[in-house]
Amino acid sequence: MVLITGASSGIGEACARIFAVDPRTRGLILVARRKERLDKLAQELARKRDFEVRVFELDVRKRRQIESWAKKESELLGKVSVLVNNAGLAAGFAPIQEGKLDDWDATIDTNVKGLLYVTHAVLPHFIEKNEGHIVNLGSVAGYEVYPKGNIYCASKHAVKAITESLRVDLLGTKIRVSSVSPGMVETEFSRVRMGDQRKADAVYAGMTPLTASDIAECIHWCVRRPKHVNIQDMIIYPTDQAKPTLVARK
Repeated sequence: MVLITGASSGIGEACARIFAVDPRTRGLILVARRKERLDKLAQELARKRDFEVRVFELDVRKRRQIESWAKKESELLGKVSVLVNNAGLAAGFAPIQEGKLDDWDATIDTNVKGLLYVTHAVLPHFIEKNEGHIVNLGSVAGYEVYPKGNIYCASKHAVKAITESLRVDLLGTKIRVSSVSPGMVETEFSRVRMGDQRKADAVYAGMTPLTASDIAECIHWCVRRPKHVNIQDMIIYPTDQAKPTLVARK
């Protein structure tokens, strides 16, 4: 089964869709805070193909909630072969000296601690089977910093370090660890970050950004490589973007 966090929208939802149509996928476990969206997605996917889709309303930031869920659903998690750590956000867009501490907490708790909590819950099952694939959603912000990106960039640098550390710590097992690191992708991400749809639209004005489906296809491709092949990291930019702050606009 494929476990996807942040599956209610954006890249997570796109991942659910692409894995759902892959006949090699035995089932999906979709996790997010917005249960109604998950239910609607699960019903849609189940109509297209007869396979198991389980949904759970979970907030990856809440350690006790994840621990309780992992204990209760231990048998189900034992069936997971792929973990896509997609849940993430960027709250706020300001210089550090003007930053809001609540935004910092939301970003770090989701992007770093949430990823660790879910990985920690699933990893024992992978180790027991000596098999599995962890795909972490990174970002070009994990390679370069840019103005007002401070805490988000720090969180994605952390994801990069965690991904590399997992790969080192799991060396000698058959568990694969990958990171997919996109540039500009048009999803709800910018609206959450900017807090305003108009400002979010301006981020992509005059250029063609990546789509959620573009990134989902890359994640799916990484997972479906032969077992002896591990794509360590994939950095993906839209053609109209050369660096985080260098964008060609019409």
